[in-house]
This record gives sequence, structure tokens and C-alpha cells, in this order.
Amino acid sequence: MKGVRVAVLMGGWSAERPVSLVSGAACAAACRNLGADVVEIDVSRDIANQLSATAPDIAFNALHGPWGEDGHIQSVLEIANIPYTHSGVLASALAMDKAKAKIIMAAVGLDVPQGKLMDRQTAAKSHPMPLPYVVKPNADGSSFGVFIVREGANRPPEQLLDADWRSGEQVLIEEFIAGRELTCAVMGDKALAVTEIITGHEFYDYDAKYASGGSSHVLNPDDLPSDIVARVKHDALLAHNIIGCRGVTRTDFRYDPKTGRLVVLEINTQPGMTPTSLAPEQAAANGISFDNFVLWMLKDASCQR
Repeated sequence: MKGVRVAVLMGGWSAERPVSLVSGAACAAACRNLGADVVEIDVSRDIANQLSATAPDIAFNALHGPWGEDGHIQSVLEIANIPYTHSGVLASALAMDKAKAKIIMAAVGLDVPQGKLMDRQTAAKSHPMPLPYVVKPNADGSSFGVFIVREGANRPPEQLLDADWRSGEQVLIEEFIAGRELTCAVMGDKALAVTEIITGHEFYDYDAKYASGGSSHVLNPDDLPSDIVARVKHDALLAHNIIGCRGVTRTDFRYDPKTGRLVVLEINTQPGMTPTSLAPEQAAANGISFDNFVLWMLKDASCQR
């Protein structure tokens, strides 16, 4: 990477800006360790001029959330003809739209939660499906705006009517899947590992994801049946391929040991690259250091992805 100018795109203006800044700083440090000429860009709506002023050879996309992983920044990079990491325009847009991604994944036989898409005002009027159920924004990340409505709840979450709601007008109402929280990163054409996420929170929410001590990660749990491990890896790779993803992704699952049901919750095209992130941990378990993980992504960068 010596002599290669890498623009690390980070920050932005989504609710996931703080996490993106941490991911970006870690990736920028790795790029410098690799000998690259690194420019850190705190992405603004003037990103076209920011890119023009820095003239990078490669863009490392460390953005999270809307505008950074939903096809928007990818479109700008395509127009500018700057090779970039992670998935392309269409795959990014599809993966971010959870309802559409579920339709595509279900079409190839993946088990996805049953549910429906609604506007948040309607969803807040009365219970839209039998309890318990989950409410989540259709196009947001890091578990922002996600609520589990438990047995005995009198009505849907009042937060759906908040004036400062920032997670879009459409929400997914889905059946609640009991069981264990599993995830699997894919790197190119390889599923890396299976991690169980254990948290004392109600679910794997924002604080559980990013706060110190918010969760613990168990790599390749000994008590997970071998056939479930194989299915998680198979399904993560299938989801990656059917959505049309490139580079690194991470797919999240729920596994119910009582029924044997393994459900795909969603696929993430911009997995976190923070000190507590899952994908780098799985890469390390495969003997791939953080710097070499970043190097692989830089070498994989391209346009027309």
C-alpha cells in the first residue's frame, strides 16, 4: 500500500456517526501501518468536493447507517470512479431496506421472521400482531428505534410517536423469535466463524453493541450443535451472495434450541470496525490480524460492485 492514497470515509450525519468515527479512526490507523497515504474525511453533504480535493486512489468506507451504507455514498464513488470497499450500490440499498432483503432471502429458502411493513403512526395505534412482537425501523442500523413488545403490554411503544423520531416513517412489525443471538461474518467467499452474543440487556441494542461491558462474544460456542454451526455459515454466505454483496458482511441470526429453528434477522454490509466489533474478532480467529483484514478490504476495493 506504499504510495497509495486512501481516503477513509467516516462520521457523516446519521445517528451512527459516533460509531463510524471510532471505526474510521481504527481503519485509518491500520492503513497507515500498511504504509498508505491516509486522508481521513469526516463526510459532509459536500462529499463530492471533499473527494475532489483529496484525489484518493481508494476510498475505505467506514460509514454506518443511512447515507453511508444504503447505496448513496456508493453512487457518489461510482460517479467519481473511485474504487471503494464493501458492497456496491444495489446490494447496499437492498440490504438496508430490511423488508426487501427479507423477500429476496425468503425466495431462496432462508427462514426470516414473519411480519409486515407499516407506517409508524399506524403501528402506534394498536397492537398490529399478536404479542410478543418486535418493532424496528425498516432502514436504520445499530438497533436504533427497536422495541420488543412483550406479553401483557397494553399498547405499542409510545416512542413511535416522538416528535424527534429519526428512523424513518416505515417500521417492520415482526414476530419475536426466542432463543440465542448468533452472527457470522463473510469475507469474500468464506464464512469466517459463528459468534454467540450474550448480553444482560433486553436485546442486542446500541449500548450492548458499543458500550464497554455491554455484551460478551463467544466465538464458536462449544455447546452449539455442529449442524447449526454449518447452517449459520451456509445461510450467511447464501444471504451475502443472493443480495449481491461484496467484500465483508455480517449476518445476524436467532436460534431457538427448543424448536431447532434458525432465523435470519438481517444482513449488514458495513460491519463495525470498532474495538468491540464482531467481524474483526472473527477474522482474528482465522489468523487474520486487524491490519491484514483492512489490507484485504483495500485490495478488494473496486467500482461497479
